[in-house]
Amino acid sequence: MTIQQISGHNDSSIRYTNNDSRIVKEDAAPASADTAAVYETTSAPKKVYQRDQATIDRLLSEAEAGAKRLRDLVERMLLEQGKTLENASDIYKLLREGKVQVDEKTRLQAQKDIAEDGYWGVEQTSERLVSFAKALSGGDPSKADIMIEAVKKGFEKATKAWGGELPQICKDTIDRTISKLESWRDSADEA
Repeated sequence: MTIQQISGHNDSSIRYTNNDSRIVKEDAAPASADTAAVYETTSAPKKVYQRDQATIDRLLSEAEAGAKRLRDLVERMLLEQGKTLENASDIYKLLREGKVQVDEKTRLQAQKDIAEDGYWGVEQTSERLVSFAKALSGGDPSKADIMIEAVKKGFEKATKAWGGELPQICKDTIDRTISKLESWRDSADEA
């Protein structure tokens, strides 16, 4: 049972509030019978994108560790053959020109690393690149085109550092990375 049923009174212009343990009667503004409801749209709050430094740091650390493992593998193989290295370009030149004999253990490890599910495989490498791009952009899909251009520029620099055309796995990786970034950009446009 409600108070209106007891008193037979239904005055919606009276409101009771409880402030400082006192009950106060306040008169609300009377509603006009001929006033229609007005719907006012509010703009959705604009999403603020922030750079994800923790992800950037983690990915950089992982990349450095992975590159060190790869370099150590190649250096160990070259040292076993009595060769020395002066800098990274020597490694690329020796590998590019096929002047290095690869022992079975190193070959198997390299195959494992570049396999479809390997650390340096197309899928994992492209996923790391996309994660890095998203972290740099703060997750803002409107920055996808900038990230795509940055990836292309990095690929060009890697080609130059390699001293010639990069292996097919590198081309496949860049294509997969760009495809993922375009999908990310396009999914935001659809939303």
